[in-house]
Amino acid sequence: MVMFIRLLARRLAVLPIMLLGVTIMVFIVLSVIPADRATAVLGENASESAKEAWREERGLNDPLIVQFFRYLGGVIRLDFGVTNPPEESVATKIAAAFPITLQLTFLGVLLAVVLSLTLGIAGALYRDRWPDQLIRLFSIAAIATPSFWLAILLIQWFALPEGSIFPTGGLGWADEFGFVGWLYSMALPALALGIPVSASLIRVVRTSMVEELDRDYVRTAIGNGVPYRTVVARNVLRNALVTPVTVLGLRIGYLLGGAVVIEKIFSLNGMGDLIVVGLTTSDTNLVQGAVLTIAVAFVLVNIVVDLLYLLINPRIRTV
Repeated sequence: MVMFIRLLARRLAVLPIMLLGVTIMVFIVLSVIPADRATAVLGENASESAKEAWREERGLNDPLIVQFFRYLGGVIRLDFGVTNPPEESVATKIAAAFPITLQLTFLGVLLAVVLSLTLGIAGALYRDRWPDQLIRLFSIAAIATPSFWLAILLIQWFALPEGSIFPTGGLGWADEFGFVGWLYSMALPALALGIPVSASLIRVVRTSMVEELDRDYVRTAIGNGVPYRTVVARNVLRNALVTPVTVLGLRIGYLLGGAVVIEKIFSLNGMGDLIVVGLTTSDTNLVQGAVLTIAVAFVLVNIVVDLLYLLINPRIRTV
């Protein structure tokens, strides 16, 4: 418990610095994009004087460092500004969209974890036999399949208009059928998001399990009469999960980013919709707020992953 508290304190101490770095990076990247927000709002036919007045009114002509500190002050207050006309609070739009992205990411992570643990462990236990060969074939095929292409295939297979099994038009079923409708609406997006990630995790889990099964303590325990299943469940699995958890923490960032594309394909009004709308309308405030929210979520997830190390294997002291 003491190590857990110390690790949590260290991560929380550097969290403000990490978040500041993320904020600076997001602001600079979006500031150099050659998009004129005044033209996007006022139209191509607006006069240069009108555009200049619009920029001056919103402080877009100020030095970049002044704009950044003004933006940083707003971020600290959770105020990301307003969207292009009709003006709406960016924070309000993010508050409505981010839970959808989190739900999709959670289901994708859950699917990836279940598949990777089940197939990765099975592949290690049946090493070089036909179940292992089939699992390897599946993982290679899934790794080579982009999420967006898998999403299109799933729509063709299970969501065609004639006798469709799953909906692809947002979360309408959730309003009508409650949790069951929500699960049906999220099923195909979660599959498209989780299967490619599970493929890489399967290989990591299998490799870690094989390495642990070949260690001396496994042979010693079995030689002393400890049942094989007990050794695998209590020792091998726990030690082998450290590396997969590390990879999963990094993959969650991929899932958050991949959800942006998948949401658009399945008409889910999540963060992906906000980013696409912001980019197509040169709405810098909307894009900055959405990207920064996703980046902060990724940082927080990796802190949680670091804390999981000690829960999985308390012998680790250098995380």
